[in-house]
Order: sequence, then C-alpha cells, then structure tokens
Amino acid sequence: MKKIVLLGSGELGKEFVIACKRMGHYIIAIDSYNDAPAQQVADEREVINMLDGDALDAIIKKHKPDIIVPEIEAIRTERFYEYEKWNIQVVPSARAANFTMNRKAIRDLAAIELGIKTAKYAYATTLEELKKAVKEIGIPCVIKPLMSSSGKGQSTIKTETDIEISWNYSQETKRGDIAEVIVEEFISFDSEITLLTVTQKKGPTLFCAPIGHRQERGDYQESWQPALVSQEHIKEAQEIAKKVTEALTGAGIWGVEFFLSAKNGVYFSELSPRPHDTGMVTLAGTQNLNEFELHARAVLGYPIPEIELLKVGASAVILAQEEMKKFTFVGVEDALNNSKTDILIFGKPTTRKYRRMGVVVVNDNIGSDVVEVKEKAMAIAKLVSLKKMD
Repeated sequence: MKKIVLLGSGELGKEFVIACKRMGHYIIAIDSYNDAPAQQVADEREVINMLDGDALDAIIKKHKPDIIVPEIEAIRTERFYEYEKWNIQVVPSARAANFTMNRKAIRDLAAIELGIKTAKYAYATTLEELKKAVKEIGIPCVIKPLMSSSGKGQSTIKTETDIEISWNYSQETKRGDIAEVIVEEFISFDSEITLLTVTQKKGPTLFCAPIGHRQERGDYQESWQPALVSQEHIKEAQEIAKKVTEALTGAGIWGVEFFLSAKNGVYFSELSPRPHDTGMVTLAGTQNLNEFELHARAVLGYPIPEIELLKVGASAVILAQEEMKKFTFVGVEDALNNSKTDILIFGKPTTRKYRRMGVVVVNDNIGSDVVEVKEKAMAIAKLVSLKKMD
C-alpha cells in the first residue's frame, strides 16, 4: 500500500482518489477549504494554503507520503525539488510540475527549446505592459494568467477598450499570486482537441483517442470522444505530445491541448500534467480504462497493456447560476430516464455563478454519430438544475 498526498481536491482529484482506493492505497486529500470533493472519499484530509511553502513543508513532514500528486496550479511547486531529495515521488516529476503549473515556462520550453509550433505570444506584468504586448501581437488576441486552471481568467481582446477589462479580469480570477499574463495571437482554427497522453515508468507512451471540446468564458462546456480528426493531424499531435512529455519527464497522464487548422496544421496550445476536465468524457465508458484509472496506474507503476476505444461518448457540464450555501439538485430523475446516460454530482459544498457542479455523460456504440451523442448530452444536462434551500 502506498501513501499518497493529493494537493488539490476538486472533482478530478475525487475520481483519482476513487481509482486509487479501488487498488488499495491510502490517500490524504488537501485543499484550501474543507469538504472539497476529493476529501469526501479520501482516508484523511487537511486544509491549508498550498501557496504557503512552510505550511506545505509541514504537511509533507507530518504525513511522510510515498507519492505527491498535484491537482491544481496554486502550489509552491518549487518545494517539490526538495521533496524528491527526501525520496518522495512527485507526479509526474518536480521538473514537470514546475514547468506546467506556469504557462510561461511550458510555452518557452515548447516554442524556444523544442521548436514546436505555437501561437505568437508575449508576456505582461502590468496594464501598461499589456497594452504594449497587444500592440505587438495584434488584435484580436487572447490573454491568460500564467497561473490558472480550467480557463479561469482567460478572455479575448477584440478592441482596444477590452484591454483594461481583460487585465482586471485576469487579476481577479487568477490562481496564486503571480500577476503576469501571456498574450497570444488569435489562431484561426477549425477545431481544438485534448490528446490525453500517458507516460509510464516502464513501457511506451500511450495515447487516448482525441477529445473535442467547446468552451465558454474559458471553461469547457461539452466534450466528446472521439473527435473527428484526420490521421495526419493525429500523428502530428502525438509526435508533439511525446516530445514535450519526454522533455518534462515523469509518469502519469497529461492533457495536451492543440488547435487544428486544415490550412496551417497543428498548433501546440497548453499542457496539464494530470487528468483533464475535458477527459471526464472517459467516465462515459468510452475506453477500457478512464483517464483517472490510467493516471493511477501510471503513477503507481502498474502496467497499462493498451488503451482501447470502446464507445462513442460525450459529456456536458451542470453549472450553478447563482451563489448558494444550501441547495439541492432537481431534474436528476428526468435526466436518468434516458438510456446510456449517467450523472456525476461533484459534491462541492457551495456554489457561485457558472461554477461546475456536476456532469452528464452519455455513450453509444462505435460508429454512432458523435455529434448526435454530444447534442443528447447537452439536452440532458439542461434537465438538471440547482435549487436554493432555506
């Protein structure tokens, strides 16, 4: 049995804990607030500010884990190098966590060191620097905090009047204490995909079937698998994903995001060193192992003989529409009256507008129209809502 410290305990961490518990391991789930989703299924819980390096050190010394698994960006990841010296496995590695928790490091690695094609980009740490960067990159462009997750703080600048609005939004919704943002050229693309990539302690790098997704406010709303992608683009994306993950080192699942253009090919966009929110579609039974089971096996060094696509699937999120402390879900029975459908309620204790509170997953047989499956998931998700309780 391994003792695993999970840093960040959201819905993705919850599914990872479930996968590890099924294989007999012991989990301490840590977050900045109590009763986070993963804490509800873990063996122990702790509540700390993970940007406080001393507090993080104290927790690691207290629990003496075999493995540390980061689930969020807002962590003092520079401490991970020291933890590796203590013979603790950091997932995927201290190097990978430090690079990928910060968009600047991973973008410079990809574009400068590895020569991978990305959107043109620049950085800014103040509003004035942002104005200069936007002039350099051109309008329209996209602004993202260096440290954020699930699209938080991301916006598109379409006119000069958007610049200050976008800057303020990036600072209000960023994760952590880094003010710097990345400004990216707006790529004209035909589609965007997540390529879940699995690196192993022993064995080859493996790839899941590509996942398509749609975003609003920088956050995913629906995802579907398999995305309709040419074999040429799949091969190019796999080569890039393998190159980047090998440079970062370590074992685990990576959510590697790409823009696809029929005219200009494949652009590397972003990379997360952990299960990806768009990958929740794999909970629809699309694969022989879902992304959380794959991550658990890779982290623990268990073999993964193959990843097989078994079904066509789609996911659609259930969002809160207002801030609530006491609430209930309505429409669940109506939603579950549909065949080949399931609902996952995350268990977040409070809501805010547009907070992701659950997800509907739908599958169908291989060969089914993935667009129809996606539309079915979207329609069913609309049947479920949250109601404030007195």
